[in-house]
Amino acid sequence: MKRLVLAISLLFVLHVFAGTEVHRIIINGVINPIAKEYIENAIIEAEKANAQLLIIELDTPGGLMESMHNIMKDIQNATVPVAVYVSPSGSRAGSAGVYITYAAHIAAMAPSTNIGSAHPVFGGGENKMDSTTTDIMMDKVTNDAVAKIKAAAERHGRNAEWAEKAVRESANITEQEALKMNVIDYIVPSADSLLAVLDGKTIKLDNGTEKILHTKNATIITTEMTWRQKLFDTILNPQVAAVLMMIGMAGIMLELYNPGTIVPGVAGSISLILAWYALDVLPINYAGLFLIAVAMIMFLLEIKVPSYGILTIGGVLSLSIGLVMLVDSPIPELQISWQVITSIVVLTTLFFVFALGFALKAQQAKPTTGREGLIGEKGVVTKKLNPEGSVRVHGEIWTARADETVKKGSPVEVVEYNGENLTIKVRPV
Repeated sequence: MKRLVLAISLLFVLHVFAGTEVHRIIINGVINPIAKEYIENAIIEAEKANAQLLIIELDTPGGLMESMHNIMKDIQNATVPVAVYVSPSGSRAGSAGVYITYAAHIAAMAPSTNIGSAHPVFGGGENKMDSTTTDIMMDKVTNDAVAKIKAAAERHGRNAEWAEKAVRESANITEQEALKMNVIDYIVPSADSLLAVLDGKTIKLDNGTEKILHTKNATIITTEMTWRQKLFDTILNPQVAAVLMMIGMAGIMLELYNPGTIVPGVAGSISLILAWYALDVLPINYAGLFLIAVAMIMFLLEIKVPSYGILTIGGVLSLSIGLVMLVDSPIPELQISWQVITSIVVLTTLFFVFALGFALKAQQAKPTTGREGLIGEKGVVTKKLNPEGSVRVHGEIWTARADETVKKGSPVEVVEYNGENLTIKVRPV
């Protein structure tokens, strides 16, 4: 009997302390496909480790709707409790961050944080209707978003009325208001404080199972993004995407006008592919993309056609407006900053008007060496041409002939070069 009691006690202790790990990830930026992958992988790892809890420390202005929906589904289907903790102080859970917070089993905020402004934002690869969607379609999308967040609110006993207001009216509140209005569960100054508060709490998962948390002395294991995730998360930054697009266009143009240089073509191709990857995910406006293409054409025509600067001015205006319109989003972090726009416009204009212009002029310039370089050059007769004699051209003495007699000291111009006997034909100037 004693052995049975001892065995049961041992099993109980092992059950309680077997999963004394708490996993944590940190989302600091826009919600996009990379953030979705990061959270999904973290949930899988927490489940494998039988962790007590997964904490998502969140500071986001919002992000893309499809990515947000997938994150909500991952959290709702998780077999490990997920806590969203808006932290550190000064952070926010905006737009998509509101949905993710409502989907979590536990919602907490640090002091001096805020939550709200949950109006839907589309991505380029998710929905190509951003700039042309009708009011009716937007109403349908908004109603769908409201239904999703209200369902999450009711599932976890949170304020569904304010959730709808956050979506329809972009309402925004502080952490104190959020706690008072039952939008969140706790206000805590740190992750350790959150674990102390949660210890012994019973959490009901979306699949109906319940789990008692033992988090007081749990070890927090923080998982960072992989180098690949960090790389692609950087590429999905609108500022980086715009720069990559302009580098790509410039590199391809330079390669086309100077075949065989290789490096500009390779760099341009890689940059364009990476830019296209980003633009396919970001909420882009195709009118802006078209204006940028028109600007490139104007710059190229300026090199070929004497427009007295009109094409350059048109190209600058078209490029500037196109970059402003390119990313269509109410979230500032998903827009191209004026500093980046100004830098791109100035550098691109200088590249096309001067760098590429000089390259083309060098190609079209008259040769200065070899057979072609002699024709048209001026010289002086050093030995009377009757019809043959000698001529000094570029400091060199050449055997020359002319169709008429030319006195010594007379200026002449080279009109023909004979490569077989290295002689030239000249005419008097």
